[in-house]
Amino acid sequence: MARTLVADRHITAPRGSERSCRSWSTEAALRLLMNNLDPEVARDPSHLIVYGGRGKAARDWESFDRIVATLRSLSEEETLLVQSGKPVGVFPTHSEAPRVLISNAMIVPRWATDDIFWDLESRGLTMFGQMTAGSWVYIGTQGILQGTYETLASLARVEFGAADLAGRWMLTSGLGEMGGAQPLAVTMLGGVGLIVDVDPKALTRRLAHRYLDVEAHSLDEALALVHRAVAERRPLSVGLCANAADVYPETVRRRVRPDIVSDQTAAHDLRVGYIPQGMTVEEAERARAADLAGYLARVRASIAVEARAILDLIGAGSKAFDYGNNFRTQARDAGVTNAFDIAGYVPKYIRPLFAVGSGPFRWLALSGDPKDIQRIDRMILDEFRANEHLCRWIRLAGERVKFQGLPARICYMGYGERERFGHLVNTLVHVGEVSAPIAIGRDHHDTGSVASPFRETEAMRDGSDAIADWPILNALLNVASGATWVSVHHGGGVGIGNAIHAGLVIVADGTPVADRKIGRALHNDPGIGVARHADAGYPESIALAKTARFRIP
Repeated sequence: MARTLVADRHITAPRGSERSCRSWSTEAALRLLMNNLDPEVARDPSHLIVYGGRGKAARDWESFDRIVATLRSLSEEETLLVQSGKPVGVFPTHSEAPRVLISNAMIVPRWATDDIFWDLESRGLTMFGQMTAGSWVYIGTQGILQGTYETLASLARVEFGAADLAGRWMLTSGLGEMGGAQPLAVTMLGGVGLIVDVDPKALTRRLAHRYLDVEAHSLDEALALVHRAVAERRPLSVGLCANAADVYPETVRRRVRPDIVSDQTAAHDLRVGYIPQGMTVEEAERARAADLAGYLARVRASIAVEARAILDLIGAGSKAFDYGNNFRTQARDAGVTNAFDIAGYVPKYIRPLFAVGSGPFRWLALSGDPKDIQRIDRMILDEFRANEHLCRWIRLAGERVKFQGLPARICYMGYGERERFGHLVNTLVHVGEVSAPIAIGRDHHDTGSVASPFRETEAMRDGSDAIADWPILNALLNVASGATWVSVHHGGGVGIGNAIHAGLVIVADGTPVADRKIGRALHNDPGIGVARHADAGYPESIALAKTARFRIP
């Protein structure tokens, strides 16, 4: 296969209630694949790159076109296999089997290194699927927004004994496809954020999408805006075009102490995800092309500078956390031996949610009509009104989230809630209260679908951080349950060699068959998360499993 072609193509998902495929199952896969490459959604759609460094939706344009053509002809008794972004076969199955099965970036463990993987990728043999890029369910920055909101809400409770971040401020970096959620999450919780990014285009985009409030043109101006808003307990997000490795040490030098510190650059991918000190984005591109080894040495040196500054801020009293981009590992490899003194966000703030089967759950309106999402919002506010935390999020999202591509929503829902939600949505489709079917999926960052010792499974109670059976079992169970498509990936979020994770999508098309599959998949998918944490010895998981529909032998 030839190298990935660069194509000047403008991809958007079809809208409306008319199909170009033979079923809504395959139409949903087609629309979500295309939605991943919508310029409103994707970071670099001309190169098929969706988010997270080089996370792609398809291996190359030839593969994309073949996937699209196959989906349009696929019957309800066939399943398409996609091997790292390339369609490789259509096999006879049955009507309740998945229509698509995807495996991305899988490498035999001995060979699972950055150098080997990216060499194979350069030869057209594999593709980095990130998490929701190569599984066709990315929904733009909103996809991480709610998880960031949940993380910071938990931080407020744990660290400050508060329900929000009013009167607190956060220093962080990265305004890309994932990090771009940070400013809005902070202000939704009443706090103030200073977000640093070296790419001026990232700031422009976040201002245009209303994720970022204002841009400062110097650190002095940024800090003045931050301190004024904190004093007034007024939510505000401030962007600054600068390098984190310059700004963080300068805050230390000035004895300026943020309440919270983090980083959400794409540091898991050193080649493109972190720009070293003294370079613009364009200069970095030229430098890596001219001398990759020398360029990477400069990247690592800059990460080490930033990490040491974060550790200094912790010593001064700031609450700091690694937000899952493998920043600490890169810093440790660069010589910062105590980089893991920076806490991981999952064991500190999110594991109590994972232990009871709760995680980031999402849905997209295949019609393209925002009114369909608004109708589901109203249903949640009515049917789940006892869950005030969920309802607060839904109200805030309805007021403040700008849709990118197909209208979508995300929230944290737990064991039992997801299944009930799915049945209710299927009923809305059946009775015509939404205008077309709804695709229901989730992030791969979830309760039972990932093995990632530097993030989701860091510091497990029984030491099972690196055990990767669980995401494979999750994917197999979702296939057996009749999910519409199922994916297994390697390396997303934290880089090659560091994680295995799985995802699913199920389509609510209003039919009894869909309702039957929802009752299996949306019960079993979070259920295996409860089982995974019960197996690791979490008391709340063990207690929940005793009342669950599944059994632990």
